[in-house]
Parts: sequence; structure tokens; C-alpha cells
Amino acid sequence: MTDEWSTFGVDLHLDLTAGRAGGEGVRAALERSLREAIRGGRLAAGTQLPATRALATELGLSRGTVSAAYDQLVAEGYLIARHGSGTRVADIARPERPASRGTPRPPRHDLRPGTPDVGSFPVAAWLRSSRRALGSAPPAAFAYGDSRGRPELRAALADYLGRARGVDASPNRIVVTTGYVQALTLLAHALPEGGFAMEDPGLPFHREVVRFTGREVLPLPVDDRGANSAALPAAGVAAAVVTPAHQYPTGVTLHPDRRRALVSWARTSGAVVVEDDYDGEFRYDRQPVGALQGTAPDRVVYVGTASKTLAPGVRLAWMVLPGHLVEPVMRAKRLTDYQSEALGQLTLADFVTSHEYDRHVRAGRARYRRRRDLLLSALGGHRLEGVAAGQHLLLGLPEGAAEPRLLRSAAARGLAFGVLGEHWHTPSPEHRGGLVLGYGTPRDAAFPAAVAELSGLLSAEAVFG
Repeated sequence: MTDEWSTFGVDLHLDLTAGRAGGEGVRAALERSLREAIRGGRLAAGTQLPATRALATELGLSRGTVSAAYDQLVAEGYLIARHGSGTRVADIARPERPASRGTPRPPRHDLRPGTPDVGSFPVAAWLRSSRRALGSAPPAAFAYGDSRGRPELRAALADYLGRARGVDASPNRIVVTTGYVQALTLLAHALPEGGFAMEDPGLPFHREVVRFTGREVLPLPVDDRGANSAALPAAGVAAAVVTPAHQYPTGVTLHPDRRRALVSWARTSGAVVVEDDYDGEFRYDRQPVGALQGTAPDRVVYVGTASKTLAPGVRLAWMVLPGHLVEPVMRAKRLTDYQSEALGQLTLADFVTSHEYDRHVRAGRARYRRRRDLLLSALGGHRLEGVAAGQHLLLGLPEGAAEPRLLRSAAARGLAFGVLGEHWHTPSPEHRGGLVLGYGTPRDAAFPAAVAELSGLLSAEAVFG
């Protein structure tokens, strides 16, 4: 006897064998399985069930057994049988699943950093690129391929990164990954022994990613000139992970002297610098600062991503590696997921080569600048940092202003933002406080209301006197 049937357009698992093993009759087991499928929503209201003869043949039962089961469920209100229209699932009231305890309600005004305006994703242009890319893709594109990624995308990225970010790139030194986190994980697997120095303050999740691979994480202090490589040891560190163009979360741009000092440390120690260029395209007071990698392609691993320029859901990022790291990183890639999905790569390659990517980035730069300017206008009397670039800024808090209290008051207003306190390697009351304000998430129409709510909060809490 089979316990699976699909005669009415969908597959539905009916567990009849368990009931028989427990002494349950065949008809009772069929009734129970159908009842559970309806209660659980696997059989939706209005779904037409197969005729009794067809289901009996499918399950190896007698037609009388199936008819009796249907009649019982009709009597219980689970099924509706009408002459000439067959048997359908009734619309029964199902109990609502209780909400998970502690699940926060989504804020009405979301100023948390880290997410772009996904509502501005260029759907029409992306579809055009997808059609062109898939229409011209060779059969090999749908098979297992090079662990570095599709050659079309690597070539497109090499050209784009060279002209837009000043990266010294060649397609054979580019490895495509499923986001920045995978890039960081692969490096943690591929690099020689040693710890990872990571900016302090910095993103806690990235520290967790590195620790999960077994690596030690060392704090790399950040001040108003960026990451301070003078604090790095001469040995025992495999990589220093930095955000030179727009430090996260302080927003400071790495000073030219610090850039040179960081490269000098890498050469002397034999380590590498990992350049996280997560939002380097968005600069508002001048042309975007060129990538650090362009000054030392033999010691710097450049990591870029589509998560901030397009959307996190694209799930594509890229590394430009020093030549000696290509094979170790490819080996780590082969032994984890072997290769990133190809269809999105082909689409992004066309999106870049058709210059749709440039147009989208320029439009995003103008959009985020308008939002930043609105924030500056509303908060002009406060200490604001990191305003020259990116999709977030830092509002420094005066001594004595409590971040937890502000978070609670904001939540009561339906307002959300980040705080500097959660980014330090080791929490301490000695650390300065601040609000990390993202201006990527809200849509244009919703952004003024979010800024007004923030201004109202700061006034009501008398944060600045």
C-alpha cells in the first residue's frame, strides 16, 4: 500500500502505515490523516479531493473504505460533498498560532543601520538583464563550474572596480561569494594561523563569524583618524579587517597616514589587510575615496558586495585577492558550497556591463544624500559624525545620556535605531555613547516622519540640555 497520493494536482503525504502499526483501522487512519491535513492547512479550504474510486486505486484500498472516510469527514464538517461538483475541503476556523514570546513588533519608523532602500530595487532593469543574460547563456552556465564564479561576472567586476573604486583587479584573482559573511568565513579558513584584528567599535556579528571558525579576535582601536595600526602586534595576526571608506559604525574615513601605516604593518608582519568596502560608492562631499587595495594589491584583500548598492537578497559579493591567496580561498570555497549560484551572477554581469549598475548607484547616491541632508537639517545643533559618506551617521551623546533609556523611549514611539554601545568589543561605562542612525531603510515618503519622530524624542528626553 502506498501512503502518498497526488491525483488532484498537489502531492499530499498521508501516513496510513503508522496507524495500522498501532492497531488503528485503515479507514480510521485515512480519516485521521485527512483531518490533520485540513487542520494544519496542508489542504486549503476549497481544495477538491479526488473521486473515491481514484483515491482508492491510488492507495490500494477498497472504494467503500474511502467513501466511508469521506462521509465521516463530511459529517464532522471538514469536507463538503455536493452532487455534480465532487468533494471539497470546507472552510473551517483554525486556531491562530500564538506569537513567539519576546518577538518585537516591527517599528513604524526604522532608522536602524545596515539595510538599503530595498523598495528602490531596479526590478524592470534587472528583468531586462536577466532575459538578456539567460537568453545568451551557454549550456555550461547551468552546470558545475569554476569555484571563483562565472567568468562573465568576474570580467565585468574587474572593469567596474578598476574604474569606479580604483581596485587593481583581474578576473583570475576575483572570487564571487554569497555575501560578505561567506567571504569573511572563507578567509578565516584560508589564511595562515593567527588572529583577526577587527575594528573597535565594529559590527559584533562579524566578530562572531570569525570566532565561529576558531580564530581569535583582537580589538583594533578606532579614533577620529580611523583604525590605528600602531596598536597591532608585529606577529600573531593573520589579518586586520577594516572599513576604510566609511568606518562602521563611527563613519570616519581612514586618514591617508593611517592607510600607509596599515599597509606597512601588513608588509612587515606578513599579514593581510581585509578591506570591507560595504558602501564605498556613496560619498557626498567629493568623489568616492579610492580603495586601499589599489595601493597594495599584494597585501590587501578587497571585499565588495551588492547588499548595499542593490539589495541583501541578491546574495552576491566578491573578493579581489592577492595572487598567493587565490588557490587557498578557492579550496575553502570548493569544500564549503563549491560555487555560488550562477543565474544571479549572469544577470549581475549584464547589469554591470550595460551600465545599469552605474545608473542605479548614481540614483541611490542622490536619494541617500537627500535623506542625509534632511537629517543634518533636523539635527544640525547636535554632534554628528560620519556624514560625508554611506547610509548612516553617528549622533554623539553627551556624557550621562543613557542609551538603554533612549532605546526604551524610542520603542514606545515606534522608532528604532542603533546605539554605539552594542558595537564595542568589551562593554564599559567608560566608552562614549551615540546613536547610529541609518537612512537607507525608510522609503522617501516615510523618511520625514521618521526624522520628526527622532527630533521629538531627543527634545522630550532633553538629551542635549
